[in-house]
Order: sequence, then structure tokens, then C-alpha cells
Amino acid sequence: MAGTATAARVPPVNAADLAFAGLARQAELIRAGDVSSRELTELYLARIERLNPQLNAYRVVLAEAALAAAGEADRRRGPEAPPLNGVPIAIKDDTDVAGQATAHGSLAHGGPVVADAEVVRRLRAAGTVILGKTHVPELEALAVTESLAFGATLNPWDPARTPGGSSGGSGAAVAAGLAAAALATDGAGSIRIPAACCGLFGLKPQRDRLPQAHNWKGMSATGALTRRVLDAALFLDAAKDSGPAFADAAARPPGTLRVAYSLKVPRGATAGVEDEQRLGVERTSARLRDLGHTVVERDPDYGNVAISVMTRYLEGVGSDAAAMEHPERLARPTRGLAGMANRIPEFLRERARAQEGADRERIGQLLGEFDVLLTPVVTRRAPPVGEWHGLPAPLMLNGMANFTAHLAVWNHTGQPAAAVPVETAPDGFPVGVQLVGRTGDEATLLSLAAQLETATDWPARRPPLAG
Repeated sequence: MAGTATAARVPPVNAADLAFAGLARQAELIRAGDVSSRELTELYLARIERLNPQLNAYRVVLAEAALAAAGEADRRRGPEAPPLNGVPIAIKDDTDVAGQATAHGSLAHGGPVVADAEVVRRLRAAGTVILGKTHVPELEALAVTESLAFGATLNPWDPARTPGGSSGGSGAAVAAGLAAAALATDGAGSIRIPAACCGLFGLKPQRDRLPQAHNWKGMSATGALTRRVLDAALFLDAAKDSGPAFADAAARPPGTLRVAYSLKVPRGATAGVEDEQRLGVERTSARLRDLGHTVVERDPDYGNVAISVMTRYLEGVGSDAAAMEHPERLARPTRGLAGMANRIPEFLRERARAQEGADRERIGQLLGEFDVLLTPVVTRRAPPVGEWHGLPAPLMLNGMANFTAHLAVWNHTGQPAAAVPVETAPDGFPVGVQLVGRTGDEATLLSLAAQLETATDWPARRPPLAG
């Protein structure tokens, strides 16, 4: 890979700046002929070769296929080229890419798959170049990206800490400038956790907005991890089923909004919100007021939603474990979670699924009065790598549930929710906040997040371990 970059002409911007330019800007540069897709792909492959051994973001790098796709993109450059022509992206390893194993962070997989998942097919049709597949924890079941099969993925802001999970490989890759954007999925916070831990923008769209690799018993949504709001909007526009262009929403002012903010932890969690995260919400509330929005502290009526959330989460893990080609190869922590799922009576599973509508209506009453709900993403800074390693499944699960207490409720009810990296800690580590929208209203979240991006210029921040 390293040798391929030497023949490329010098791009019109600094190479590091180009790697961090983001999907929208790179698409513009390719369209204008200021850089070729091959040059951009070679740049990323060289960065992956240099930095991935330190981060372990990619499970597999598809160098030959990526260079071939880049060549095709350069040949079709012109007014008829697709919208993301030639832009290099990464795919989370829970989503099928033809000819590659979908490993799910496990040795229990069934080997290479024949065809692309529908979302990958659409991204290829939009012109993207696929660099490789990014690491996940086994069966995407953890809030960290660590597995016995493939090791731990590290956070480029602090390699002693996790980038979050389960889309942690995608988060580390985008944060470190190893891809313009990355496909991610979110079954209980798995887009928003890495976004918060890695200083990225991560939108969990409305359920069923994009094709799903698997729906985790109705909890999961497909989305992206990006540096900029417009990048995410263009990515989602390229892959979503229908509806108005998200890019239009990201480009327009949000107007004057009514925003509720809350630090309340849903009943069942035993941890509170630590100062770093609390200050992030409070400072963002003040920033929103300065931008002209009405901001009021108001707590949602979560009720006993945690019981339904936990039941559905475990049901998703259990069903995925049973569906693996070689379930006997699953690691002990995953078998422990699957065992917990298997002990849940069927009537409780049915009750949890049936409770979704009532929970959405009750909690959503707040969003009848307000346009957006602002909460922490996570309750504390990204945990050190290995913090939960070796714990019995119930203790591991309790630790993760406390860390991510504000997230999975919106998978259960289905509304869109975004992690926005507006704040930083005194040492520069990113601090994200969560914006939750009304059912089907990603547009307001994108508009408001774009306004915050302009106010804070978060894309200018780069992690220490980014070359």
C-alpha cells in the first residue's frame, strides 16, 4: 500500500487536511478535478498502513478493490457522476460486503458472503469507494469494541481508552482520518457512543429510514459516523429509502426552537451523570440560548422503560447468537449474555415489545411541547480499555447500562437521536451531548446540529493519534 502513493501528483491541499476534509468536501474536490479518487484512496491506504496497527480500527483492508473502484470513479467523473463519486468510506463489520466474511467480531461466523447488503449496494451506486471493514465487539453486544477474536480497538484521543461500541472501529477510523465516513449501526446506542467517545457526529435515524443489515428485534437502525453534519446528511441521502433530502435540512437554519434539557437517568440505572458530562449539557444549553432558542430544564417521563429496553436488548443478543454459523465458537462473555436472554420467559419478551407504543406515547409527550430534547450521551468519559473484561455477564451488563443510560430508550421507541461533539474537557478530550427529535424528524436535528457545528467548529479538532 505504501508504495502506491509515490506516483500520485501533489493534491491541491495539505495531505492531512485532505484526509480530514470530510465526505462532502472530498466529493466537491473530486468533481472539480482538484484531486482524483485514486489519490485520495492512496492517501487513506497509506494512513491506514501507518496508523491502523496502533488503533486496530479495521479488521480487513480491501486495498486492491478500493484502488480499482477509485479508478472507475475517476473514469466516470463528470456531470453525470453519482453524488459521492470516488469518496472512500468504511463499512462496519456487521454488514455484508460481497466476498468478505461478516465476522460480527467473532470466530463463529460462516465465512465469506456472496452479495452486498442493500445499504452497501446503494452506497456503491452513489459512487463511494469501500476501504475495508471496521471492528466490532462480538455480536455488536458491547458498549466497547473489544473481542477475544480480534482484540481491542483503541481511541485516537487516548489509546488507553475505548472508542466506544459497537461501531467503535468505524468511530476510530473516522476520528483518526482513516476514512471520510463510515457506516455504523445502532441497536442500543452503537452509533452515538463512538460519536461521543471519538468527537464525531453520529445520527441514529428514525427506525427503518435506511435498510438494515439486521434489525435486532426491532431495536436497530443504520446510519453513519462522520466529522461534519453535512457529511452525515449526504451519506444518509445516498442510502435511505425515501423522503426529503437530509442535505437540505443540514444547510438551512433551524429557526427558533423550544429545547428541553434533562440530566435525569432512567429508573434502573445506579450511576449518576459525572461532572464532565453534566457540564457539557449545561454549557450546550447556554450556547443554545445564546443562539436564540428557548431552553428549559424538563425531565421525560421514562417510567419503567428500562425493563423493556433490557429485555429487548438481551433478546437481540440471544437471537443473533443462535443464528451464528458456529455458535460453539462464541466467547464466554457473549454466551453469558445469550444465556441471560434464554432465561427470559416468552411472555416477558412479548410484553416488552408490546410496551413500545405506550412508552413512545408517554415519553414522547415531552416532544409534543418541545422540538428537541437535550441529554448527555454517556454518563462519564470513555472507559479504559478492558474495564469490563473478565466480569460475569450480569456485572458487565450493569456497567454498560450505567454508562449508556440515556441511549437505548430511543431504540425501543424508534425516534431519531444524534450525538453532537460540541464541548471538550479541559485536557481536550471530546464531550458529546444527545439531541432527540420527534418521530420522523431527523431534519430538525440536522439543522440544529449544523448550527452548533458552525458555532463551535468541532471538525477542526483532531485527536493526538492521527498522524
